[in-house]
Amino acid sequence: MAFSELLHPSLLRALTARNYTEPTPVQQAVLRPDAADRDLLVSAPTGSGKTVAYGLTLASGLLGDAERLGRAQQPLALIVAPTRELAQQVQHELEWLFADAGARVVSCVGGMDIRREQRLLSQGAHIVVGTPGRLADHLDQRHLHLSGVRTVVLDEADEMLDLGFREELELLLNATPPERRTLMFSATLPKPILTLARRYQHDALRLALSSENEPHADIEYRVFSIRARDSEHAVVNSLRYFDVSGALVFCSTREAVRHLHANLQERGFSAVALSGELNQNERNRALQALRDGRARVCIATDVAARGLDMPDVGLVIHADLPQNRQALLHRSGRTGRAGRKGLSLILAPAPQRGAVERLLASAKIKAVWAATPSADAIRARDEEKLVREIAAMAEAPTEEDLAVGRVLLAERSPEQLAAVLVRLRRELLPAPEVVDDPGSVRNETWQSKKEFPGKKFGAKKGYGAKKGFGAKKEFGAKKEFGAKKEFGAKKEFGAKKEFGVKKEFGAKKEFAGSTPFAVKKKTSWGKKRDKAGPKTRQF
Repeated sequence: MAFSELLHPSLLRALTARNYTEPTPVQQAVLRPDAADRDLLVSAPTGSGKTVAYGLTLASGLLGDAERLGRAQQPLALIVAPTRELAQQVQHELEWLFADAGARVVSCVGGMDIRREQRLLSQGAHIVVGTPGRLADHLDQRHLHLSGVRTVVLDEADEMLDLGFREELELLLNATPPERRTLMFSATLPKPILTLARRYQHDALRLALSSENEPHADIEYRVFSIRARDSEHAVVNSLRYFDVSGALVFCSTREAVRHLHANLQERGFSAVALSGELNQNERNRALQALRDGRARVCIATDVAARGLDMPDVGLVIHADLPQNRQALLHRSGRTGRAGRKGLSLILAPAPQRGAVERLLASAKIKAVWAATPSADAIRARDEEKLVREIAAMAEAPTEEDLAVGRVLLAERSPEQLAAVLVRLRRELLPAPEVVDDPGSVRNETWQSKKEFPGKKFGAKKGYGAKKGFGAKKEFGAKKEFGAKKEFGAKKEFGAKKEFGVKKEFGAKKEFAGSTPFAVKKKTSWGKKRDKAGPKTRQF
């Protein structure tokens, strides 16, 4: 199905200018005839084209049969998003989509100048996009009027409920006309979302583009088993081993983000950090560095999982485990977008292996367990990459470069010059780290504890070594069982001793330093063994 069969002419021109030819599954679903002018409850994976999808559904309510929109007054459409980044991304998408239609799109998000937003609202807007808290503030201060709203869109509704915005959402929905059209888009549909939908939607059509039982088909999941102290080194080696244009690393706390960001920068990675403690200008600078390629690694808390406009994310690393399956899916959904393949990598410390297995099982994900890439494997890949890069550089040399090359060849051999070039390129790469395989370390430790050198009791490892029968502990006599003796070595059964000899009750021997009397009991092979500990009989 092509766009030309369905769309308003102004939107079709905008899509054509952006080289959109075929709708994505979610866009095709919302444009179905039975979805026209109905409330929609849509579950679709992150990165599936949801923003353009609900932008297309807004056209009928905004434009009708008109070619262009009239003068902006009160908003006709309200779009609510959980984060500043997502709201600003939605604003950008809708501005180019409705540019030919003359739509005025205003964003209202926390961290921006609220007085500027008030001026923009007073000048009129066809579409208002914002975060729940800031929109509620404008509504409370009577700068935002929702009596003329025809369509409300809740984007990433599950995330807004997780962030505690239920009251703000209900306030906004109650301020809109009852006959409005309500569209809910979400990656998952947990019970709180369904409850909200039953309360504020009427005869909603449910469109399931993502299955609760199947993971994203374009995302590969791997798990690296590590020791807890090797987490940072595992991140370093993973970033070095996988050749991707953009990587997103998730940490659970702001402090962890700061620490990992500082260490990666120290090692030479071009990285930025995103967390809730940054002001809007700092966040904008970090995002711009990612967009223009000055940084290729972003370390972030979970708040950045939604609305982060980071192009070409090929790798997602969970440096800290996600709290639940929804967090895992939302984090991983930042890669594998627009038909591209992506890799979601979970670092699993040995004590948390069970938690990782339960997390994957709850998300219905089959992951490949493997060891962290070694330093040798990274160097081998570096060699292959360096050969390709240097060969590509030599394809179109300038005459000036050739002249310098002839001078160098007169003084040095081609092998020496090539080696220098390789070294210069290699110095730009962060050094890989040595990471031990927790499985091999555990096996070696277990084997060392189970060895019996020489199979002798009393050897340096085994029974009688510092602790055992008779080692540095006398059971009423100076006879050591197994310490520096083998069975039968320099001793005959009963030699120099008669059964019953030196068996004295009340002798001056002490058992274990405090028990005054001990009973010696003959063994069946003629040796004497002390009955000690709790079995000692006292007189």
